[in-house]
Amino acid sequence: MFEAAPIAAHSKAALYAELAKQARALLDGEHDRIANAANLSALAYQALPDLNWVGFYLFDGTELVLGPFQGKPACVRIPLDRGVCGAAARQRQTQLVPDVHAFPGHIACDAASRSEIVVPLVHQGELIGVWDVDSPVPDRFDEDDRQGMEALCAVFLASLR
Repeated sequence: MFEAAPIAAHSKAALYAELAKQARALLDGEHDRIANAANLSALAYQALPDLNWVGFYLFDGTELVLGPFQGKPACVRIPLDRGVCGAAARQRQTQLVPDVHAFPGHIACDAASRSEIVVPLVHQGELIGVWDVDSPVPDRFDEDDRQGMEALCAVFLASLR
């Protein structure tokens, strides 16, 4: 059984490198996207500070549908033309939002969320969903977080067949 080791990194880059290493070990040999999404959400939620929601929205061909996550109950369906998740999916670009209240069309699933990062998940050229991470801290995410989150998503995508 996998057990996450405590992460005592001295920098964000080192923290994300260790987290990616743990994610690779956790997902090794498993190819079920729901199981891997659930485990990656739990791993990130436990390891990263100042988060109030971490999880997946999966693309059903029309809209994003809530997948495995950690945090309070969330919005179930997100159209591609709404919110930070919709923008990431539609543009296929990571969205780093320092103040969600200033983002046009932001969907407030949890009023406590103040900043957000959303990474689009594209596997073999197809949009499969987004990785969504919220924080109650304004301006919580920076370029180090973008690179680290994209690396975690690459581990997740590599586990899929």
